[in-house]
Amino acid sequence: MKLRPFIFAIIATVTLFLSLISPASSMDDPGFIINRMVICGKIIGKEPVAIGETFSAVTEKIYCFLEAQEIEADTTVSFVWYFEDTEMARVALPLNKGMRWRTYSSKKLAGLKGNWKVELQDYSGIVLNTVSFQVQ
Repeated sequence: MKLRPFIFAIIATVTLFLSLISPASSMDDPGFIINRMVICGKIIGKEPVAIGETFSAVTEKIYCFLEAQEIEADTTVSFVWYFEDTEMARVALPLNKGMRWRTYSSKKLAGLKGNWKVELQDYSGIVLNTVSFQVQ
């Protein structure tokens, strides 16, 4: 009978500890704002050029451009490239603490026609944003 309060205290302590090391808000808030995430044909002067949703099969390389704002702490994001449902590439890039950070990942298309997408994932693999495009 005296074990019940003791067990309750242990459960409460463990629950509190887990909430401190893994707060629920971190799952909803990546610690930055995605201002822009687009697919484009070129990057010139750290800006996306030839933004689109459809690209020709003769296009050699495509870029996924990201502009993040209000980055609370240094972190890493991954650009995960998919052709149809197959992962084709995974590129991890840093986002440094600050008001604004621009970065991009590129992928050679190898003439693969069809549906493509790029997922932006946080360091734990949670999908933060997705952009899709077609190669015709």
